[in-house]
Amino acid sequence: MADGVALVESEVRELIRRSGLDPTRRPAEVDRLVREAVSDYDERAMRSGLPVLADLEGAVKSILDVVAGFGPLQRYLDDPQIEEIWINSPDRVFVARAGVAELTTTILSADAIRDLVERMLRSSGRRVDLSSPFVDATLPDGSRLHVVIPDITREHWHVNIRKFVVKADHLDDLVRLGTLTRPAATFLEAAVVSGLNILVAGGTQAGKTTLLGCLAAAIPARERVVTCEEVFELKIPLRDVASMQCRQPSLEGTGEVPLRRLVTEALRMRPSRIIVGEVRQAESLDLLIALNSGLPGMCSLHANSAREAIIKMCTLPLLAGENVSPKFVVPTVASSVDLVIHMALEADGVRRVREIVAVPGRVEGDVVETADIFTTRGGVLRRADGFPPHVDRFEQAGYRIAALLAQEVG
Repeated sequence: MADGVALVESEVRELIRRSGLDPTRRPAEVDRLVREAVSDYDERAMRSGLPVLADLEGAVKSILDVVAGFGPLQRYLDDPQIEEIWINSPDRVFVARAGVAELTTTILSADAIRDLVERMLRSSGRRVDLSSPFVDATLPDGSRLHVVIPDITREHWHVNIRKFVVKADHLDDLVRLGTLTRPAATFLEAAVVSGLNILVAGGTQAGKTTLLGCLAAAIPARERVVTCEEVFELKIPLRDVASMQCRQPSLEGTGEVPLRRLVTEALRMRPSRIIVGEVRQAESLDLLIALNSGLPGMCSLHANSAREAIIKMCTLPLLAGENVSPKFVVPTVASSVDLVIHMALEADGVRRVREIVAVPGRVEGDVVETADIFTTRGGVLRRADGFPPHVDRFEQAGYRIAALLAQEVG
């Protein structure tokens, strides 16, 4: 059958070339073309000595994967249980399933990897070459692509595809998945509606972006949300959302649009809320200034605990310049960040919220004070004894904070 598939694949490639079809833009027409080519070949094979196709649907799928998909990787992209795919070398292709890494049996060639990357980047307009050895891009299905090439890597191209496998769109979904308890989800929804500023922290693959999207889904429908990201990842189910992503420099080294510029531009777009996908550098200063001015917002960052997230928010703005001092940044963090949510990817592959911490707004000895609202005890997220700031905002939104936090885990 393999020989027969190869023959049909060659015919389909020639048909696509002659017709000028773009498989990424006109998938339905390519699907029809492939099915007609397979059917025609099957009829010819029955009358001649051509290799017979034992599984017509399998042949159609195999050819579509090659001409309209991403070849040997397409089956992993189609598998809803696989969260991430990465290539260390042509014979080292890995996937993550339920948070656990697996070495696959897929073996590629160096040329095949380059061809796959080129096809993946085609729809984004981004590039990777010696002058730009790193690239971040979004695939048509929303998955995030990251590529690094030699001489930054030792020998082979390194490719990561983080699939957009969203199993949760709202906080209720996170409760169903075991990421949050019902009392914690109810409190967080009230905090979002009340306009508190929220920082989502955690390690790689902890589920920060998913949680950020679920929190954003609780924003009142009449508000206008502006998002800033390195590449588009957030999917916010609201009617008034303006999304922006960064841009790489051109071949001449011009035209770059960094995240910090997006945050500045977002403030000119009449936002009711601002969401930054992930803060890593000096853009944290611009976000802090925006939050400090009374504009509600949310963001995520890498940190191993809520306390570390606050410390990081106190140090990242210092990258903005020598004229930015801790004496300004620390109290600004204390008055701008209201809640910190820390997530973790557990050993069983489940992503769970480990703690929800309030920032009352006080600083003692250059240390931002915190209060635990929910902490993990006995493996369960339970109510602690802290209270959030801005109780008046909860009341204005129609919530009684004492009753809200009096709920017990069922």
